[in-house]
Amino acid sequence: MANPFRDMSVIMQGLVALAIAVILVLLGLYAPFSPVAQERSDYDKAVQQRTQLNQEVTQLQVYRQRYGELKQQMDALNKQLDTLKTIVPEEKEVDEFIRQVQGAATASNVQLRRLTSQNIVPKEYHYEMPFEVQADGPYFNILDFFSRLSRLSRIINVGDIQFDDPGASTAKGTKYAVRPGTTVTGVFTVTTYFTKSADNTSTTAAKGPAQPVRKP
Repeated sequence: MANPFRDMSVIMQGLVALAIAVILVLLGLYAPFSPVAQERSDYDKAVQQRTQLNQEVTQLQVYRQRYGELKQQMDALNKQLDTLKTIVPEEKEVDEFIRQVQGAATASNVQLRRLTSQNIVPKEYHYEMPFEVQADGPYFNILDFFSRLSRLSRIINVGDIQFDDPGASTAKGTKYAVRPGTTVTGVFTVTTYFTKSADNTSTTAAKGPAQPVRKP
């Protein structure tokens, strides 16, 4: 039986052999379930997984950067909170408040005669703690005293001011003698604030006897 392949010329035999080799290679590369095709599929899956992981890493880097920014914001807010706690403390801190008022009066050369606590007034987010204060001294010293109160770390408001002439107060039977140079005597309300609720805040702040005031 004649062999057609042998009857071909050498060039044709080479072309046929090349075509067969190409077909085999293509079958090896693209035929389903071939080892090469399986390796290609695994490779494609690995590339896809790597791409997905890279995207996730990029997203996490953004969150990492945001975490640093949020941490800085939290630190800043904590500092602001600490400052607010100084301005409006959680507790009443009556002794510290009296010490600050007395210190401002001493620095201004103003004489405090009495400092009487009044009813605590509850508000929506805080409590008002007013004190009735009686003081006397030179007019500009009284102004300096009020100025010093406004510069204290704790919020303090002054209101209901009633000034009188020291001579008239003495004539009304005042039990103390005013110092030389005193031109103003008056009664006013000094109010400070706190935030934490206490069992007795809805009633009074021990209204009655005046808080003791040290004389300079």
